[in-house]
Amino acid sequence: MPIPNSALVLVIDGRKMLFFRNQGDENQIDLRTEAHDERDDADYNREIKTDAQGTASTSAGMGRPSMEETDFKQQEEDNWVKEAAENLRMRALKNDFQHLCIIAPPKALGVLRKELHKEVEKRVVCSINKEMSGRPIPDIEALIVSETKASEPADV
Repeated sequence: MPIPNSALVLVIDGRKMLFFRNQGDENQIDLRTEAHDERDDADYNREIKTDAQGTASTSAGMGRPSMEETDFKQQEEDNWVKEAAENLRMRALKNDFQHLCIIAPPKALGVLRKELHKEVEKRVVCSINKEMSGRPIPDIEALIVSETKASEPADV
């Protein structure tokens, strides 16, 4: 389904959150930046974590196997995406948008889908599984056009 005029477009990954508005129509997309945010990215897990990984005791055998270490960087990225879901929820409840297009890489899209409020889910007209947060606006527009055209039924 093509995105209509004044549809909200969210382009997100684990570090950037970009909101655009379609100022064009269903035939000619014209995205305008509405808001953007970027979080500081800790370069290494050691900057985030404070303790060593845990161990589990076993009832038989020697030694203590270690537990899988938490990926704190991924945890931070997931929390960032959850904040975006909360932002969308507040905007949907204020009727700030009627149609939403989401563009996100696979992990971020999965986390976002789990966190979306039902009012936001009703307004999603397209969801694109692709990393585009570092791309220029014309590339994002072209992606939306190609993805929405491909999903339309063919004329018979």
